[in-house]
Amino acid sequence: MLENQQGSGPTPPPQTPPQTPPTGAPPPASNASPNRTIMLVLSYLGILALIPLLVEKDDQEVQWHAKHGLILMVTWIVLSIVLMVLSGLPVIGPILGCAVGPIIWLAILAIHIICIVKAVGGDRFKLPVISDFADQWK
Repeated sequence: MLENQQGSGPTPPPQTPPQTPPTGAPPPASNASPNRTIMLVLSYLGILALIPLLVEKDDQEVQWHAKHGLILMVTWIVLSIVLMVLSGLPVIGPILGCAVGPIIWLAILAIHIICIVKAVGGDRFKLPVISDFADQWK
Protein backbone atom coordinates (compact mmCIF):
# COMPACT_ATOMS: atom_id res chain seq x y z
CA MET A 1 0.00 0.00 0.00
CA LEU A 2 2.91 2.32 0.65
CA GLU A 3 4.27 1.69 -2.80
CA ASN A 4 1.05 2.85 -4.52
CA GLN A 5 1.05 6.16 -2.66
CA GLN A 6 4.69 6.88 -3.44
CA GLY A 7 4.47 6.12 -7.15
CA SER A 8 1.31 8.12 -7.88
CA GLY A 9 2.86 11.56 -7.39
CA PRO A 10 1.06 14.71 -6.29
CA THR A 11 -2.63 14.85 -7.01
CA PRO A 12 -3.93 17.92 -8.82
CA PRO A 13 -6.57 20.03 -7.05
CA PRO A 14 -10.13 19.41 -8.14
CA GLN A 15 -11.31 21.76 -10.87
CA THR A 16 -14.17 24.11 -10.11
CA PRO A 17 -16.61 25.27 -12.75
CA PRO A 18 -16.05 28.83 -14.00
CA GLN A 19 -17.83 31.48 -11.95
CA THR A 20 -20.51 33.40 -13.79
CA PRO A 21 -21.84 36.70 -12.49
CA PRO A 22 -25.40 36.57 -11.18
CA THR A 23 -27.94 37.70 -13.72
CA GLY A 24 -30.03 40.13 -11.76
CA ALA A 25 -31.25 43.62 -12.31
CA PRO A 26 -28.53 46.26 -12.12
CA PRO A 27 -28.53 48.38 -8.98
CA PRO A 28 -30.79 51.41 -9.30
CA ALA A 29 -29.06 54.56 -10.46
CA SER A 30 -28.76 57.13 -7.76
CA ASN A 31 -28.57 60.89 -8.13
CA ALA A 32 -26.40 61.11 -5.03
CA SER A 33 -22.96 62.41 -5.84
CA PRO A 34 -19.82 60.97 -4.25
CA ASN A 35 -19.17 64.26 -2.45
CA ARG A 36 -22.69 64.59 -1.06
CA THR A 37 -21.59 64.90 2.57
CA ILE A 38 -19.29 67.81 1.79
CA MET A 39 -22.03 69.54 -0.16
CA LEU A 40 -24.50 69.09 2.71
CA VAL A 41 -22.06 70.63 5.17
CA LEU A 42 -21.32 73.53 2.80
CA SER A 43 -25.06 74.16 2.56
CA TYR A 44 -25.08 75.58 6.07
CA LEU A 45 -21.84 77.57 6.00
CA GLY A 46 -23.18 80.96 4.93
CA ILE A 47 -22.33 82.13 1.42
CA LEU A 48 -20.65 78.77 0.71
CA ALA A 49 -24.18 77.38 0.25
CA LEU A 50 -23.99 78.74 -3.30
CA ILE A 51 -21.48 76.01 -4.19
CA PRO A 52 -23.84 73.03 -3.69
CA LEU A 53 -26.72 75.05 -5.12
CA LEU A 54 -24.85 75.64 -8.37
CA VAL A 55 -22.84 72.40 -8.58
CA GLU A 56 -25.26 69.67 -7.50
CA LYS A 57 -28.30 70.47 -9.64
CA ASP A 58 -29.38 66.82 -9.96
CA ASP A 59 -29.43 65.98 -6.24
CA GLN A 60 -32.74 67.21 -4.84
CA GLU A 61 -31.71 66.66 -1.22
CA VAL A 62 -28.57 68.78 -1.59
CA GLN A 63 -30.60 71.43 -3.41
CA TRP A 64 -33.13 71.60 -0.57
CA HIS A 65 -30.41 71.94 2.06
CA ALA A 66 -28.55 74.57 0.01
CA LYS A 67 -31.71 76.64 -0.36
CA HIS A 68 -32.47 76.20 3.32
CA GLY A 69 -28.94 77.30 4.22
CA LEU A 70 -29.12 80.40 2.03
CA ILE A 71 -32.44 81.46 3.50
CA LEU A 72 -31.03 80.83 6.97
CA MET A 73 -28.06 83.08 6.09
CA VAL A 74 -30.35 85.87 4.81
CA THR A 75 -32.40 85.58 8.00
CA TRP A 76 -29.21 85.85 10.02
CA ILE A 77 -28.17 89.02 8.14
CA VAL A 78 -31.60 90.64 8.57
CA LEU A 79 -31.59 89.76 12.26
CA SER A 80 -28.11 91.26 12.61
CA ILE A 81 -29.21 94.53 11.02
CA VAL A 82 -32.31 94.74 13.22
CA LEU A 83 -30.22 94.00 16.31
CA MET A 84 -27.67 96.70 15.38
CA VAL A 85 -30.41 99.28 14.85
CA LEU A 86 -32.11 98.40 18.13
CA SER A 87 -28.77 98.42 19.96
CA GLY A 88 -28.39 102.08 19.03
CA LEU A 89 -31.48 103.06 21.00
CA PRO A 90 -30.62 104.66 24.34
CA VAL A 91 -32.97 102.67 26.58
CA ILE A 92 -32.87 99.13 25.21
CA GLY A 93 -29.54 99.31 23.39
CA PRO A 94 -27.32 98.22 26.28
CA ILE A 95 -29.68 95.40 27.23
CA LEU A 96 -29.84 94.07 23.65
CA GLY A 97 -26.13 94.44 23.06
CA CYS A 98 -24.99 92.80 26.28
CA ALA A 99 -27.66 90.25 27.14
CA VAL A 100 -29.90 89.37 24.22
CA GLY A 101 -27.33 89.61 21.42
CA PRO A 102 -25.04 86.78 22.58
CA ILE A 103 -28.04 84.54 23.26
CA ILE A 104 -29.31 85.11 19.71
CA TRP A 105 -25.88 84.35 18.21
CA LEU A 106 -25.57 81.15 20.23
CA ALA A 107 -29.05 80.11 19.10
CA ILE A 108 -28.12 80.73 15.46
CA LEU A 109 -24.90 78.73 15.88
CA ALA A 110 -26.86 75.88 17.49
CA ILE A 111 -29.38 75.90 14.62
CA HIS A 112 -26.57 75.67 12.06
CA ILE A 113 -24.95 72.77 13.90
CA ILE A 114 -28.26 70.93 14.24
CA CYS A 115 -28.98 71.46 10.53
CA ILE A 116 -25.56 70.10 9.54
CA VAL A 117 -25.88 67.03 11.77
CA LYS A 118 -29.41 66.29 10.54
CA ALA A 119 -28.42 66.78 6.88
CA VAL A 120 -25.43 64.44 7.12
CA GLY A 121 -27.65 61.90 8.88
CA GLY A 122 -30.17 62.01 6.03
CA ASP A 123 -32.85 64.04 7.80
CA ARG A 124 -34.18 67.56 7.47
CA PHE A 125 -34.46 70.07 10.30
CA LYS A 126 -37.51 72.17 9.55
CA LEU A 127 -37.75 75.64 10.99
CA PRO A 128 -41.28 77.12 10.97
CA VAL A 129 -40.92 80.13 8.65
CA ILE A 130 -37.51 79.54 7.09
CA SER A 131 -38.31 76.03 5.83
CA ASP A 132 -41.51 77.29 4.23
CA PHE A 133 -39.48 79.72 2.12
CA ALA A 134 -37.07 76.93 1.18
CA ASP A 135 -39.98 74.72 0.09
CA GLN A 136 -41.44 77.50 -2.09
CA TRP A 137 -38.13 78.25 -3.85
CA LYS A 138 -38.10 76.46 -7.19
